[in-house]
Amino acid sequence: MDKILVGLKRVVDYNVRVRVRHDGSGVDTDGVKMSINPFDEIALEEALRIKESVNATEVIVISVGSSAAQQQLRTGLAMGADRAILVEVDEELDPLSCARVFKAIIDREKVDLVLLGKQAIDNDNSQTGQMLAAIWDRPQATFASEIVFDGDKARVTREVDIGLETIEIDLPAVITADLRLNEPRYVKLPDIMKAKKKTLEEIPLADLGIELGPAIKATAFEAPAERQRGIMVDDVAGLIAALKDKGLL
Repeated sequence: MDKILVGLKRVVDYNVRVRVRHDGSGVDTDGVKMSINPFDEIALEEALRIKESVNATEVIVISVGSSAAQQQLRTGLAMGADRAILVEVDEELDPLSCARVFKAIIDREKVDLVLLGKQAIDNDNSQTGQMLAAIWDRPQATFASEIVFDGDKARVTREVDIGLETIEIDLPAVITADLRLNEPRYVKLPDIMKAKKKTLEEIPLADLGIELGPAIKATAFEAPAERQRGIMVDDVAGLIAALKDKGLL
């Protein structure tokens, strides 16, 4: 295996309580801690483990967004990625456009494997990996909890609604990481210092010459309704009565 490409998205840190702006125009990110999407971090950890065990040549991390995403790419480099690519764009792209950006980079870099998080925690679309596989015309294995390589094939255990499913796919391929695939490594200070010397390439979106997908526009945002306080019941009859009172039975 030669090159592995890993997508990293900049999102509000999962420990931060998300707040909607007063005018409902979006999520308030002023002064908010931003991090790598947790599932993308798992994907990167897996890529690094693959490089260490299967002797892949290079791990490349890529982000599509503003210059602020350099912070997350540098974190990826500190974890152990060899190079980083930032495709600069002012607005957030829809999943199809992101997939087309990844495909353009794949064609340029001649990538053997693409690892992505199964979804981003900010929009929960879970679409980019599947769309990329379709555009690239290569196999896909989503929601991976285990990956085993055998030559030019990969055996992937997937988390599905009824339990676990194991499939075998040919490489090159797209694999999306689920929560139980691994536990990302801790980034040490010396690695952070070394990451500053690694290559971070910035590419304007216009230079890729790709066709963007249909724009998806969010017109309004609102916080979820506060959860109602639960009630205690003494027995099954009380539970049934409470459900009937709420019109659920």
